[in-house]
Amino acid sequence: MTRTAAIVRDIPEESAPTTRCRILATAEEAFRVVGYQKTTVADIAKTLRMSPANVYRFFESKKAIHEAVIKRLMDDTERRVALAAVAPGRNAAERIADVVTVMHQACVERCEANPRLHEMIEAAVTESWDVCRAHIDAIGSALRGLVQEGAVAGEFDVADPAIAAACIHTAIIRYCHPALVSHYPDAGAPPLAAMIAFLLESLRRRA
Repeated sequence: MTRTAAIVRDIPEESAPTTRCRILATAEEAFRVVGYQKTTVADIAKTLRMSPANVYRFFESKKAIHEAVIKRLMDDTERRVALAAVAPGRNAAERIADVVTVMHQACVERCEANPRLHEMIEAAVTESWDVCRAHIDAIGSALRGLVQEGAVAGEFDVADPAIAAACIHTAIIRYCHPALVSHYPDAGAPPLAAMIAFLLESLRRRA
């Protein structure tokens, strides 16, 4: 745990104003370096020079720490999606394309740059942790809002914007699911740009 013990020097007190924040920052770095399965609550506590009992004052279990770290990562993706969804000067179709692209890029970047964190998120999706459901709902809400905007503006011709948005969300899973992106990056999927074009055309198509 030599590398993990050094993490404390990267988390100065002034940049982590609460103990909870310091615990999460330390845990995320440990998960990034040695993996979440090999990191124990005792390891996190030792890095922070506190007792495991003190960590448990803020998180009831190691799983709770996992979920909190995952939420931090997913919040970052949601912030990127939110910015793409309100980009000025772009119509609804362009912003949907941007949202889908951002989601794919975030997944690929995490997979390539932080494989151990990506592995943790993959496990979370498999186990259906509540934090993942909240993330899926947030992305679904962003897509519904964009399809609704396009329908109101006459850009899209859809009978039910909520259903149309759900179809888009389902269609792009291949490009955003952590397991599919990491284990099957090229298998059985058209290029992302082709899928986006196909989905947008389906929104514009007249009966």
